[in-house]
Amino acid sequence: MDRLIYTAASGMSASMIQQRMIASNLANAQTIGFRAEILERTPVTLDGLSLDVRALNRAEVRGALMDEGSFTQTGRELDIALQGDTLLAVQAPDGGEAYTRRGDLSITTTGVLQNGDGLPVIGEGGPITVPLGSEVSIAPDGAVMVSDPQSPDQPPVEVARIKLANYQGSRIEKDLTGLFRVPDGGILPADENARVMTGALEQSNVNPSEVLVQMVEAQRLFDIRSKLISTARELDEGSASLMRI
Repeated sequence: MDRLIYTAASGMSASMIQQRMIASNLANAQTIGFRAEILERTPVTLDGLSLDVRALNRAEVRGALMDEGSFTQTGRELDIALQGDTLLAVQAPDGGEAYTRRGDLSITTTGVLQNGDGLPVIGEGGPITVPLGSEVSIAPDGAVMVSDPQSPDQPPVEVARIKLANYQGSRIEKDLTGLFRVPDGGILPADENARVMTGALEQSNVNPSEVLVQMVEAQRLFDIRSKLISTARELDEGSASLMRI
């Protein structure tokens, strides 16, 4: 009975983590550039003569589905959709460098270029700032172009270049805020060949229909595992009754 309870309890814990992951994916089905989270399951067997048959279940959210989402044309000059395996470098709340696919950019009242999460966009020299009152556009190679509305005859001038990185060949992890990071504080090198689609946004790659099916299956699995614990208790009580006879 002891082995059955341990196995079922670890399975229930894994099911709860899976349900939290599913809830996060479903809540971000309409979030620009969101990547669906992936659950990693690992069977764990305790060592020892009396423990080696206790097969436990460990589950953690370790990665994300990196398939491209659909592109939506917006016509807005500060909207960019990243193509291929490209990631946009932003400054995380803790000051470190992080990466995202969210490209709905805007300019703050102090001239800082930020994305839809309110995170400053990073260029070669750190967070990018532009002159207030200027007209800003993004080139396909990530160059930030600025023109003076008072001088419409003058061509736009490049004031910065957005750092675009390719994650292929590098280990990245998705944190609790939905940002991608290189473990141990590392950073990705800039990809000079990366390109963006201007005037467009990439939607979330979450498939709501599939997520709803996963939610139902996860709930059923949780119920089955909880019933196993009840069954183990009933068997244990029955064994104790036999011992008292």
